[in-house]
Amino acid sequence: MDILGALPSVGGLAFTIVVFIIALSVIVFVHEFGHYIVGRWSGIDAEVFSIGFGPVLLSRMDRRGTRWQVAALPFGGYVKFLGDSDAASGRDGAAIESMDDSRKRRTMHGAPLWARSATVAAGPLFNFAMSILVFAAFFAIRGVAIEEPVIADLKPLPAPVQELETGDVIRAVEGQEVASVIDLREAAQAIDPAPTVTYEVERDGNLVEARGPHPFPPIADGVQPRSAAQSAGLRPGDVIMSVDGTEIHAFDELRAHVEAREGAALDLGVWRDGEMLDVTLNPRSTDVPTADGGFEQRWLIGLSGGSFFESQTRRAGPLEALALGTAQTGTIIQMSLSGLYNMIVGTISTCNLQGPIGIAEVSGATAEQGLASFIWFIAVLSTAIGLVNLFPIPVLDGGHLVFHAYEAVAGRPPSDRVVNALMMTGLVLLVSLMVFAVTNDLFCP
Repeated sequence: MDILGALPSVGGLAFTIVVFIIALSVIVFVHEFGHYIVGRWSGIDAEVFSIGFGPVLLSRMDRRGTRWQVAALPFGGYVKFLGDSDAASGRDGAAIESMDDSRKRRTMHGAPLWARSATVAAGPLFNFAMSILVFAAFFAIRGVAIEEPVIADLKPLPAPVQELETGDVIRAVEGQEVASVIDLREAAQAIDPAPTVTYEVERDGNLVEARGPHPFPPIADGVQPRSAAQSAGLRPGDVIMSVDGTEIHAFDELRAHVEAREGAALDLGVWRDGEMLDVTLNPRSTDVPTADGGFEQRWLIGLSGGSFFESQTRRAGPLEALALGTAQTGTIIQMSLSGLYNMIVGTISTCNLQGPIGIAEVSGATAEQGLASFIWFIAVLSTAIGLVNLFPIPVLDGGHLVFHAYEAVAGRPPSDRVVNALMMTGLVLLVSLMVFAVTNDLFCP
């Protein structure tokens, strides 16, 4: 049993809060450690490394004179470097002016431009690096599905006939030859849904015929957090046997029923571990990314489908796993930027912007699905937080990098008065955005 997945029964709200704090604390630690360690390598001394803000709960001083602490408000963190007046790296002019040149070099404001820029950029880059490594570990441990449709394991299904076996290689379905999982998908779309279909499989070196379920039955491979399916209590592994009293045998049939109802309630007959359940849910209008980088609005219930079997995988070497992890991180960045752009121009609803309440709910939902899902979610959130911190908004890392870019071009940093005014503007903008996101969490469907 997955222990993390069993914990929600102890207390739903408490569980959600705890896992959200865990997820955020891990990401904040990685982000702030990036600032800290690159600053240290660059010759900048850190006075405080804090996870959270407000009253200090735990702290200790290391041999370098840095106080490591955990504070009461876990929504962020900071590294206060020598010469900083506050957690936002404001300049303590009086303190810096009293230092000799050697000590000034060890402050954030007295260090060379390259050292300051590297230290600031390290936070978001460490978030990206963490995501890449986590995704790479998933690909390395779980492997990569091979193209050939080899049955590694059969999923539990209430199929009236199941003559297929693990190790079978699917060569044809209903007379249509297949050489890959993609071919199997195309063949499945061309056959009529039925309780069972005929396969030709290679077994022990021989070609044999066997009856089995539709290649892509209406099974819930995944349940999206904060979706209609999740709200209705559906779980991964559930099989949708009927929609509004009509039997279905393929996932595409479920999709067609959802789209045809245009948001009206659906009554589902669900098979779970040998028992039948009746579930009612309302599809939700959702902005879905398209292949060309845009979005389209569709009615969804939040279930993802799959084949009736687990595909055979091959081991991914370290370099391939890193490449796949990097590509996954890049995809998240690209989709996030595309979503933000489309919200700004009005192509999609601003309800797609989630605040801390929405993120906490997703944290709890993914944790309920098990430790692996929760770790994957942390990696996704780490990418998103790294990206947001690179936005050119004063107060954020991206804003500081803009100041550094100005200094590189002008040959001098912007004046303290200008920096303070821009920092206040950035803070107001950030707080306004947070309030807007929380409003979305509370009032968006």
